[in-house]
Amino acid sequence: MFPQYDLDKIKFATDQPTFDRAVKIYESGGVKNFEDVGLGFTAEVRGSAGNFYEVYVSAKHYDRGSCNCYLGQNDTLCKHMVALAIYAVKRGEPLTDEERQLISGPTCSGRLGILDKEELATIKKSITAALRYIKPYTGPSRIWFQYQNSLSEGCNRLAKIVSGLSVSKQTAELLVDLLLRLDKKLCTGGVDDSDGTVGEFMYEVVGVLEEFARLDPLCIQIFKKLCGQSTCFGWEEPLVKIFNETKQ
Repeated sequence: MFPQYDLDKIKFATDQPTFDRAVKIYESGGVKNFEDVGLGFTAEVRGSAGNFYEVYVSAKHYDRGSCNCYLGQNDTLCKHMVALAIYAVKRGEPLTDEERQLISGPTCSGRLGILDKEELATIKKSITAALRYIKPYTGPSRIWFQYQNSLSEGCNRLAKIVSGLSVSKQTAELLVDLLLRLDKKLCTGGVDDSDGTVGEFMYEVVGVLEEFARLDPLCIQIFKKLCGQSTCFGWEEPLVKIFNETKQ
């Protein structure tokens, strides 16, 4: 059977150092004797010293399983489990450059262009899907780290979308609307961003929009939406300043 997760799930929900190490193990042939055991997968996975660990990952959740390395014995997701999960998805096939690359923050593509109607609808749908990971915190303290991982995954998914956008007034409006949706989640939606994951992402998107304004001054017109807005922590101020300066 194939796992219920895909490579995107693994990428966006794993921290970059762990993912990068797992990719190195996978690509160097470090996953041996892979076996489908029905509810999950087992294999021997090579460690840093060349020794092999006995590893199991669930077919439903790539981060649930076991490994007899130090981290695994302390119930911490390790590179060996992630490498096995990658193998379960790819079955030994090579990773593409895109699959190998983990985008941890939004960047400006630098590419001018307008989305057609179908592309715009697809992007909006993808943004809505990613925003579902940025949800209210209502659980007990024992699931706090799991909740924070969900926020990180949502921001990582959004970072990939933002980084792939062409630059135009149309896409600038998409990003401004995204920021306002995130702000609403923080202010009244019950999202607990105590560690600043979402707030940091929002500041990075503001930086992307500043670059948009430099490449296509028409984008600045969209910043008018932010004038007079009462936000959680004033993230909109740099964009409002750019808008006001163009009026002088």
